[in-house]
Amino acid sequence: MSDTTGQDQQRNMRRVALTSLAGTSIEWYDFFLYATAAAVIFPIAFFPQEDPTTALLISFSSLAVGFLARPLGGIVFGHFGDRIGRKRTLVVALMMMGITTTLIGFLPTYASIGVAAPILLVLLRFVQGLAIGGQWGGAMLLVTESAPADQRGWYGAYAQAGAPLGVVLANLAFIGVSSSMSDQAFMDWGWRLPFIASIVLIGISMYIQLKIEDTEAFRSLSDAQSVAEKPTETVKRSPVLEAIRKYPKRIMLAAGAFLSVQVTFYILIAFVISYGMQSPNLMLSKDLMLTAVLIAAAIMVPTQFYFSGLSDRLGRKNVYRWGAILTGIWGFALFPLIDTGDPLFICFAITMGLLFLGMQYGPQAAYFTELFSTEVRYSGASLGYQLGAIIGGALAPTIAVLLWDSFGIFYVSVYIAIAALLTLLSLSQLEETKGTSL
Repeated sequence: MSDTTGQDQQRNMRRVALTSLAGTSIEWYDFFLYATAAAVIFPIAFFPQEDPTTALLISFSSLAVGFLARPLGGIVFGHFGDRIGRKRTLVVALMMMGITTTLIGFLPTYASIGVAAPILLVLLRFVQGLAIGGQWGGAMLLVTESAPADQRGWYGAYAQAGAPLGVVLANLAFIGVSSSMSDQAFMDWGWRLPFIASIVLIGISMYIQLKIEDTEAFRSLSDAQSVAEKPTETVKRSPVLEAIRKYPKRIMLAAGAFLSVQVTFYILIAFVISYGMQSPNLMLSKDLMLTAVLIAAAIMVPTQFYFSGLSDRLGRKNVYRWGAILTGIWGFALFPLIDTGDPLFICFAITMGLLFLGMQYGPQAAYFTELFSTEVRYSGASLGYQLGAIIGGALAPTIAVLLWDSFGIFYVSVYIAIAALLTLLSLSQLEETKGTSL
């Protein structure tokens, strides 16, 4: 009987993990489609300017709008995730993202409706930010709160792997569409197809709603509160405010620990594409840069699982810390390798950067889960994650363009190193959490 029960639990855990992986992959695919399009399509289709650098800066600034919305999404979805459950909140976030991204695919361009086009695009990007702000906490907790304590890092990687897989899917979509038609057709209408394809996310949302149960940790908390004579009113009223009251320092340190990942990630998946295409010494093709990022992101996935599993044995902080150190150092090798113009060196440069990020991003799900108590975990973890995202990732490509244009590409490497240093300082103030009971 116990063997049968154990096998059932293991099968259920695998189903939860794979479903979370599928949902987050498509969700991040939607979010990263915009990042890729902001580098390649939107400067022409929605933000036309006489100076290409100005158009690129405006386009990357619209990318930042999604990050501005992410903390708000974390607050709203965190509130309901801690009150009504991880699963239902995740389903709403996935549905919102699927519908919004599909609408971008049907949006008229600047040439068709003038200034209304970029305004509508920015509004839809804001809704994307709300959705991603809610998605991460739900998907991450659905997996980590269901996982065995000694495998929490490993299973948390299923939620985290959605990010690099989203990059792979987004770049594959653009490469596949652009290679099947002329450049003119791609710029005219072909770019819309990857956005419209995100309607698949709505189907995944329905599957989660119908087939996946909420986590045992949340169900236990909900049962305990329902039988208590006097439930804790502060948590019942606002888990977000309670998380801020109980863990203000921990939320800010979690945000700081995320800076290295966010700054470097968006430089590696968005800025380097523009750098390769527009640098006077390179002038590389769009497909070459997209393919290099695609290969690097694909390699990031298994290494992320490895380092997440390693954190179950060596501790979250140890693996995370070395990832930040190596990321800061690698920033100074990144652009000299890209400047060779050799496809192998370019791919190697981006791959190693994402590999070192995987040492941080992989264990992060388990680490952030273990930093907060169950009644405010969705809110606390989401706030730390999304504040780090807005501080680190929102303007990373824009700042990189300004540094490159004003001072030279070396200072983009300095920017990466400073972000890594801030992450290390934040980690030094956080405790090790491996083995913490949820």
